[in-house]
Amino acid sequence: MIVEALQTVTYAGTKKNIIESGMLADQPAVDNVHNKVTVVLEFPRDTDPFLKSTVKAAEAAIKYHCGKEVEVEILTEFKSKPRPEAGKMLPLVKNVIAVSSGKGGVGKSTVSANLAIAMARLGYKVGLLDTDIFGPSMPKMFKCEDARPYAVNVDGRDLIEPIEAYGVKLLSIGFFVSPDTATLWRGGMASNALKQLIGDADWGELDYLILDTPPGTSDIHLTLLQTLAITGAIIVSTPQQVALADARKGIDMYRNEKVNVPILGLVENMAWFTPAELPENRYYIFGKEGCKQLAEEMNVPLLAQIPLVQSICDNGDQGTPAALSSDTATGLAFINLAQAVVTVVNKRNRELPKTEVVGVK
Repeated sequence: MIVEALQTVTYAGTKKNIIESGMLADQPAVDNVHNKVTVVLEFPRDTDPFLKSTVKAAEAAIKYHCGKEVEVEILTEFKSKPRPEAGKMLPLVKNVIAVSSGKGGVGKSTVSANLAIAMARLGYKVGLLDTDIFGPSMPKMFKCEDARPYAVNVDGRDLIEPIEAYGVKLLSIGFFVSPDTATLWRGGMASNALKQLIGDADWGELDYLILDTPPGTSDIHLTLLQTLAITGAIIVSTPQQVALADARKGIDMYRNEKVNVPILGLVENMAWFTPAELPENRYYIFGKEGCKQLAEEMNVPLLAQIPLVQSICDNGDQGTPAALSSDTATGLAFINLAQAVVTVVNKRNRELPKTEVVGVK
């Protein structure tokens, strides 16, 4: 009778009933003395969106067929093991670095991509997570827009296998949505998608996981801070005063006493313009050494000054980032940035305690 009752309950994930979907994990247990029925249902994963509604429907169906006075207990199991709790994800990742900017358009994603590639070229195991859910750019910058990550089973969990390009493990929401369609998601949906890219992916053993964060301060940043123990943050800005004003806000977000993520240093992007035909000339079209002055004011290192060169933009659009070559001035600049980041991370780890995740409130 219990099996017959469950045959009347449709599981929305397969559009078949519970029995046809193979979700009955064991024979129902009937306790005639206490008038109790116990049923174990197996779902694909603990984050199944139809879990609660299916359990309620199963309980109602059993009561309808067996009597309202029957006590029904529905237990749940999962084919895929549950995601680790916040703060315990990615145990094989040694350092998590957030690359941030106070405002858009300062070249933060360009710096993130080239930093990751440069670190890989130095021999480190590197991952890059594009956390800009609403404006992902890494698939294009790595020339893998048509790539589609597949699932692998690791220790009983179905995980997303990152794409590998230029020696870097890469994940982006851009692999899962149409590049021509706007992502119209509320904050909660974006945060859940980001958690999947972090906790439901097979990142494996990494020396560095680079987080290319969206501009400003938002739900996405808070989700990252509540999910991962971030080793430190790198702030990218142009020398322009408007950009520097927003960079201060980015620094303040990480230095907030409730967050307490160390600032590893600043990167001054578009520090000067050098035309290809006049490689020795420098034109300070966004101002001169504004980021250097901010670094001194905030008592943090200036990690690099990256010039505004046409080839950097062209390389990004073509999916061949400048850091792939150390024979050019721009390629060498990103290699030097990577070496500087390694130095400050090692210093941070020697002198400061491990960062804690921000408590959820």
